[in-house]
Amino acid sequence: MKALLLAGGLGTRLRPLTENLPKPMTPVFNRPWLEHLILHLKEQGISEFVLAVQYQANKVQSHFGDGRRLGVRIEYAVEQELLGTAGAIKNAEPLLGERFLVFNADIIHHIDLIPLLEFHRRHGGWVTIGLTEVEDPTQYGVVEQTPSGKIVRFVEKPRLEEAPSRCINAGIYVMEKEALQSIPNHRATSIERETFPALIQQGAGVYGARVRGYWMDMGTVERYLQLHRDILDGRCPLPAPVPKAGQGVWLGAVQMSAGVQLIPPVMVDDGAILESGAVVGPYAVVGKGAVIGVGCTVSHTVVWDNTRVEAGAKLSGTVVSPRFTTKVEIPHTVSAMEAVMQR
Repeated sequence: MKALLLAGGLGTRLRPLTENLPKPMTPVFNRPWLEHLILHLKEQGISEFVLAVQYQANKVQSHFGDGRRLGVRIEYAVEQELLGTAGAIKNAEPLLGERFLVFNADIIHHIDLIPLLEFHRRHGGWVTIGLTEVEDPTQYGVVEQTPSGKIVRFVEKPRLEEAPSRCINAGIYVMEKEALQSIPNHRATSIERETFPALIQQGAGVYGARVRGYWMDMGTVERYLQLHRDILDGRCPLPAPVPKAGQGVWLGAVQMSAGVQLIPPVMVDDGAILESGAVVGPYAVVGKGAVIGVGCTVSHTVVWDNTRVEAGAKLSGTVVSPRFTTKVEIPHTVSAMEAVMQR
C-alpha cells in the first residue's frame, strides 16, 4: 500500500521560521519532520510513498530524491498552484493504488497503523478517518458517529456544551480510489469541508476510528517548543540523532570549553561548540555546527543547525535559526510572538 504525504502547504502560522522552508521540513529533534514520518511508516511496512508538494517543492525533492537513501521508493505529485487537501490528493491520483493511506505531513504523530487498517477492511466503506481526542474541541471540526463508527456529520468549532464528542480529524486517512470520483480536477478543494461531507451525504461510507499514540498539530511556535519538551521528556518517542550520555542528556561529538554546564533534559548535536561558561538546558536542543557563545544561558529553546548565539545571550522560549530568532513566553500560555531578523 502506498502512503500519500501532503507536504505542499505554506506553514504560515510558523513564520518566519517557514519563510523559506516547507513546514514538513521543519527540523524536529534536528531531523526534518518529514524524514521522521517516512522512517516511522517504513518501520510499519510501508515502502512506497508519493509526496504531494508545491511550496518550496525543490527543497523536498533535493533532500529525499527517489528515497533510496532511506531505503524506500518516493514519487512526487507536484502542484502548479496550491490545491487544498482534496485537490492535492486528486492531483496525485495517477500515482495511487486502489487503496492508499493519506497523511497531513505537517502534523506530528507516532501511532500504530495496523488497528486503523484492520478497521477499514472490516467496515467496507470508502474512507476511514483517523481520529484523536482533544481536551478542548472548540477550535476544531468535531465528528458525530454511530456506534459502528460511521460518521454522521462534522460540527465545526462547536461550543463546548454542544460538541457531540471530543474526537477530531487527526489528518490520517485510509481511502479507496472510488472516494476521489467526486473531487474536481485542477481546483482547490478542501477534503474536510467539501469532500467528506459530500461522501457522507451520498452514503459512500465514511468511518472514523481513534488512533493511539502521540499526536500534535505543530501549527505555532508555542507548540513547536512544546513538542521538543515532549520529546525530551519521553512523551513523544522520536529517536535522538546522537547517543545518550546520561540521564536526560544526549550528546554528540561536541567541543566544550571550561565551565560549561549541561542541565537535563538537553540534547546537543554533532559539531556544536559550547564556549566557556555557557549554561545549556533544561529543555534545550542545539543543532549541528551551532555555536553557543561565552556566558550564554539557553533553556526551553531550540537552536537550529549552523546558528551562532552571541556571547552573553539569555534565551528562554526561543527558536533560533540562521536567519531568524522567534521568541514566545514560557510556559506557552501567551499567544503573542516576536520575530526579529538576526544580524
